[in-house]
Amino acid sequence: MFSCDHALIHRLERAEASANAAFVEARARIEPAVGACWIEVAGAYAMFDGVGSPLTQTFGLGLEPVDDTAFATLEAFFNTRGASTNHEVASSASDDVTRQLPARGYTAIEHSTVWARATTALDDRPPSSIVVRHIDADEFDIWARVSAQGWSDSGAEVSAFVEQFGRIMTQARGVVCFVAELDAQPIAAAALNLGAGVALLAGASTVPSARGRGAQRALLDARLAYAAAQGIDLAMMVTRPEGASHRNAARAGVLIHAKHLREHR
Repeated sequence: MFSCDHALIHRLERAEASANAAFVEARARIEPAVGACWIEVAGAYAMFDGVGSPLTQTFGLGLEPVDDTAFATLEAFFNTRGASTNHEVASSASDDVTRQLPARGYTAIEHSTVWARATTALDDRPPSSIVVRHIDADEFDIWARVSAQGWSDSGAEVSAFVEQFGRIMTQARGVVCFVAELDAQPIAAAALNLGAGVALLAGASTVPSARGRGAQRALLDARLAYAAAQGIDLAMMVTRPEGASHRNAARAGVLIHAKHLREHR
């Protein structure tokens, strides 16, 4: 397995940042009125994907030293676009960086967990009649719709947001999207981003009526196999503690490090 050192953490942080930058670039291309863009400051990727978007924040803050000028540049990037400043802080961030955050008015609001494992197959895969395949370019809307159906029990507003978000994701560089089918009907969706030499697993959801049948396990197997076939040796997933994705990752991955999302007050 991989050694949990600064080089690995840097590799994982950069893979996540690059994947999100690819999404922002896709947004800028498909919906130019949003004004989506990103910059790099002191090793952190600062992204604007519209006010209120979960991607409007920095990724990888603390991978490099961050001085007052860098903080001011990052804050100005968001302030001039009418957005709050949110930082996702690397677990390897120095004490100097973490001390600066509360001094500048930041408060921790969310924790996330990063999981990583080799792209080798999982052990003891149960028998299944589920078929997994990656979608063609003319199936982007189908994938987004299935993905949204997986969030339908969270309300119509959340489901609509996921569907719109999914349509952008399917067209981002480095992204390959998969569906799981049962009796030729799509019941689950998931995505894979290979843009930075790491298999970033994301976008997993299953329609409520088909949960508990192994669709996400099948999607995980298929994505790991696809990444390995492309010569990618490392897979990662970012989850919130105690959620379904967190539990799935715990069964399949190795905990590397935790991160903190901080909000500018």
